Amino acid sequence: MRRQGKFLIVTADDFGLHAAVNAAVSQAAQTGVLTAASLMVGAPAAAEAVRLARELPQLRVGLHLVLTDGWPVLARREIPDLVGQDGLFADNMVRESFRYCASARMRRQLRAEIRAQFAAFARSGLRLDHVNTHKHFHLHPLILGDILRIGCDFGMAAVRVPDEPLWFSRAQGPGQGLTAPLLRPWLGLMRRRLRRRGLTCNDRVFGIACSGDLNEARLLAILGKLPEGITEVYLHPATQTRDPLTPSMQTYRHANELAALLSPRVRAAVDASNAMCGGYADLARISLAAPD
Repeated sequence: MRRQGKFLIVTADDFGLHAAVNAAVSQAAQTGVLTAASLMVGAPAAAEAVRLARELPQLRVGLHLVLTDGWPVLARREIPDLVGQDGLFADNMVRESFRYCASARMRRQLRAEIRAQFAAFARSGLRLDHVNTHKHFHLHPLILGDILRIGCDFGMAAVRVPDEPLWFSRAQGPGQGLTAPLLRPWLGLMRRRLRRRGLTCNDRVFGIACSGDLNEARLLAILGKLPEGITEVYLHPATQTRDPLTPSMQTYRHANELAALLSPRVRAAVDASNAMCGGYADLARISLAAPD
């Protein structure tokens, strides 16, 4: 059966990446529709993000595990097979996925880094609302397995499943949504593994096919068709900057996403959807009938 009732989680990923991201999260949480944020604990502005989060008790904060295209927590000497000379993770996820499968040494380093990021979040004193990964790298079964084993030591209770409805992904342009059928077995496996551990997950997510460009029109389209169950919408908001926040974000329209979160039209659409809003931790205070 389908879940009865609507619950909406609106999340900002990459919290702590940059001061412009932190400023956007603070603004959107106070005067917009943002309800949650996913913290990069090893990123340059993570300490500021933690300070801001403490001043925003209504904002639910989770861990955005970074295992590709970003900053680790451990020093390069502790994870030499995972990072380059610059101390950053590589951005070739396909290559790294095969390397993890082939190398027990890399897997040991990966587990150490995952544990270090959970521990860094715990030291922040923030309540762990949820866990997800940068670029959805937890679709990799080995990475997901490590997260499940390590996360239980830190009170992990919810994990994002990157399952985007086809109607939305295909609407974003030619070629979008083509990989969805290939991911279906992995998504099914992920849901089964999460349920066996008693973990909460979303029924669907929006933001994959238009990553970095979830503008007002797209957000209104989602809200206009908001289904029953747990829906997470994730964005990458930031205040305007002169240069891209990272080399991989050359095409991101962060300011447009912030404008969508602050839009009065979006606020009205959220109200009209009759959805309860919050973070994963807030699901404990409501009753949604779960699917079989």
